[in-house]
Amino acid sequence: MADAARTAILPHFRNPALLTEDKGIGRFDPVTEADRAAETAMRAILAQYRPEDAILGEEQGTKSGTSGLTWVIDPIDGTRAFMSGTPTWGVLIALCDATGPLYGLIDQPHIGERFEGGFGRAQLTGPRGTHPLQTRATAALSDAILFSTFPEVGTPQERAGFEAVRDRVKLIRYGMDCYAYALLAAGQIDLVIEAGLAAYDICAPIAVIEAAGGIVTDWQGGPVHAGGRALAAANPDIHAAALAILKTIRHG
Repeated sequence: MADAARTAILPHFRNPALLTEDKGIGRFDPVTEADRAAETAMRAILAQYRPEDAILGEEQGTKSGTSGLTWVIDPIDGTRAFMSGTPTWGVLIALCDATGPLYGLIDQPHIGERFEGGFGRAQLTGPRGTHPLQTRATAALSDAILFSTFPEVGTPQERAGFEAVRDRVKLIRYGMDCYAYALLAAGQIDLVIEAGLAAYDICAPIAVIEAAGGIVTDWQGGPVHAGGRALAAANPDIHAAALAILKTIRHG
């Protein structure tokens, strides 16, 4: 599925003829011909090999299944980055049951990096070969690196929670889309905090990060595979420190 998505997407990346539309959902929410082509390609493979499984995809919605398993797919997570030419977008694929993600994949076709987690696997395959994924051991917020896609996180109340953590960390960077979660799993950063996510934004990152030793919850410490407010952390200590702050904020 990831290989098929790469084939469908790469001819469109940094192509001046790329066709982009606004979905018209709130603030500018683009979809491109590459998004649609990649999801169509992935669904065709599932129809051939896993017809009994359900599918939840960003562009084509839900297909019911009978197996109790659901493929949660985002053909291009970070379409704004994709249309702008930055390589922080990625293909997200997760296999879930009723309890949440069992396996996840974050694929960056332009860079050629693939992050996988689940079924005993936690690995990065890329230009430098294949290596295990392992999250960092940072314990103190004052030593932590925090990423988020947008500085204007969610509602004003949610933004206040994010900023309360932001003001206590060593370094904050923005605009990373799903690549932020991949870097957390790879041991490069410590925290990702976001709000307003859909299931297809977070299921694959959950599986990859948890397989690498990290933790992903909502802002109250509960499951987040259905979407919403996500706190991804490299280890229990840094997760507890950030969560303690987020819990004190009235999020509305």
